[in-house]
Amino acid sequence: MAQPVDAALARSFGLSAEEFATVLAIMGRTPTLAELGVFSVMWSEHCSYKSSRVWLRTLPTTAPWVIHGPGENAGVVAIGDGLAAIFKMESHNHPSFIEPYQGAATGVGGILRDVYTMGARPIANLNALRFGDPGLAVTRRVVDGVVRGIGGYGNCVGVPTVGGEVNFHPAYNGNPLVNAMTVGIAPADRIFLSAAAGIGNQVVYVGSRTGRDGIHGATMASAEFGADAEEKRPTVQVGDPFTEKLLIEACLELMATDAIVAIQDMGAAGLTSSAVEMAGKGGVGIELDMDAVPQRETGMSAYEMLLSESQERMLIVLRPGAEAMARAIFEKWELAFAVIGRITDTGRFVAVHAGVVEVDIPLDPLAEAAPLYTRPHLPPVPRAPLGPVADPLGIEAALLRLVGCPDLCSRRWIWDQYDSTVGGQTVKRPGAADAAIVRLDGSRRALALTTDCTPRYCLADPQVGGAQAVAEAWRNITATGARPLAVTDNLNFGNPEKPEIMGQFVAAIAGMGAACRALDFPVVSGNVSLYNETDGQSILPTPAIGGLGVIDDAALAVGIAPGAGDELVLIGATAGWLGQSLWLREIAGREDGPPPPVDLAAERANGDFVRGEILAGRVVACHDVSDGGLLVALAEMAMAGDTGLALDAAPEGMGAHEFWFGEDQARYVLAVADAPALLDRAAAAGIAARRLGRCAGTDLTLAGGITISVRACRGAHEAFLPNWLQ
Repeated sequence: MAQPVDAALARSFGLSAEEFATVLAIMGRTPTLAELGVFSVMWSEHCSYKSSRVWLRTLPTTAPWVIHGPGENAGVVAIGDGLAAIFKMESHNHPSFIEPYQGAATGVGGILRDVYTMGARPIANLNALRFGDPGLAVTRRVVDGVVRGIGGYGNCVGVPTVGGEVNFHPAYNGNPLVNAMTVGIAPADRIFLSAAAGIGNQVVYVGSRTGRDGIHGATMASAEFGADAEEKRPTVQVGDPFTEKLLIEACLELMATDAIVAIQDMGAAGLTSSAVEMAGKGGVGIELDMDAVPQRETGMSAYEMLLSESQERMLIVLRPGAEAMARAIFEKWELAFAVIGRITDTGRFVAVHAGVVEVDIPLDPLAEAAPLYTRPHLPPVPRAPLGPVADPLGIEAALLRLVGCPDLCSRRWIWDQYDSTVGGQTVKRPGAADAAIVRLDGSRRALALTTDCTPRYCLADPQVGGAQAVAEAWRNITATGARPLAVTDNLNFGNPEKPEIMGQFVAAIAGMGAACRALDFPVVSGNVSLYNETDGQSILPTPAIGGLGVIDDAALAVGIAPGAGDELVLIGATAGWLGQSLWLREIAGREDGPPPPVDLAAERANGDFVRGEILAGRVVACHDVSDGGLLVALAEMAMAGDTGLALDAAPEGMGAHEFWFGEDQARYVLAVADAPALLDRAAAAGIAARRLGRCAGTDLTLAGGITISVRACRGAHEAFLPNWLQ
């Protein structure tokens, strides 16, 4: 690049005029091209969290079981038996629109590295996907590519994809969301961190060789899309899951020794971010010899090597004398290994190429002293009350339409692209329970895993929507019998420079924080993805929540399938709330009103009661009530158990459509052998509960002579995706 380093070039790299002026002041001179590149990626929204850090600090992040919270590559929680669960969720939104297959595949690869770089063997992947209008050809292209990318990478690397969620809405037409989550297991006393230490210690590069793919990927992910989105294809990385598998095994083998001082994956901003973060956290300096970097292309400049986001790479600080052993391990696994630098006492980031100092920057301004903004924000405008809404279709037709709509249809076509059982530890496969259940190898203990968010709630009231996303994750884990422990988040929003968008973010954080505190469900890791806009059109605010819980005996975990003769009980109060419900959108053709309120005290009380019943062995099946309301939850249970349901009448004073399709929160449907005894225990505990009916026959039968075929429900439920994507 022969361009002069000036304000215009800085702007093209994503730095504002004020930020470039700050760079000049820090350096006391005009930076080199490589130095400007380093500042641009480290100060990008994607790497610096400059618009969100001030608000993220308000979230609860501690609990007696939290070992490491935000700030490391992933969160770490104790799960008993001397083990720790290490988990995180991250976005690959922009790359997945430009190049769906590679964007999604490298998203999976990147989040895997965040987990095993801390010493964990990955045991499960999940994802949270949002796509645009199914009527658009581009949506089919993106869905097909993303699903194949997730399956292609996860299946090849040998980690099961056990759960997730998929939504459709026109707001995602130009900006789909691909949020990937990985969970791993490690000994609680063998967690590897990223802070470099030891003046003179060697800095080692391992993994794949560096190419020109992904240069300025972090910058691209920190800006809105326009009509030139396709031109950004070179910023998308290319993944190799087979190399990733080798890197997992090589890293874990080295971690079994005492050779590692610090380790960091090369994710967003590649070699630059890994070097800067390791040295910055350790309060040391770092010097790199760019000539020693393994390269797969000729003539690469320092700028290109520093900013490349080529995949499957790690940076390691070794203990003195460990080089030969480490080299032997990585060469055995046929991976690149090179000593490319050393730890210094200068507090500076230095990179030398062909005898020329290309980078010499003080570390503090790149990391802890990076720009931090408290951007103007407008409080969201409350939605007007919904008021009465007549039923235009009838209960039977509405149910069949709902279970077959894009947001509620069977995801089997997607699940079948993923290997959900590789490793042999998956107890509850996708669709079998409200959360995936993955048993720990050699133990009765298991993890419960889920991802959740209801973006339409967040648009209508971001604070309520943020709280609801946390509460639903907590509820889905609880519905299996597991004890919720902690969350990771992926906060997807539009342009934070717009006060109304920043207002959504601030309100959602407030709601999330309140729910996490009320439910003892701290945030231990996460990711913020801003500027999710195309031609000025923002996505729905989407604070996706990844939840993790533990159950001491996997055999006690329950799914959603009841058996013949089981009685059905509803836990939680029902007011028939239709505001922002799927019934309102799909049947009445409206997207208005406020979302259902979230009563956190009721969430806690109802969930704790339900979990106690499950662990006591008194519950056959359990399903939380969420999108589509009560009748959709019951239909899903009937389809899972291949049984009919004889249902009691809706309560007097409430419309049948309100009772059956309202989306009131804090509710569960339990299938039990003895409903009267359960109702007595609920009454004694002060828990709202009512009998719903029992499992019988082959149809759903409702008061008033309504009979709905379970076979017809299944046909509608399973038709959409295969027909749409054929």
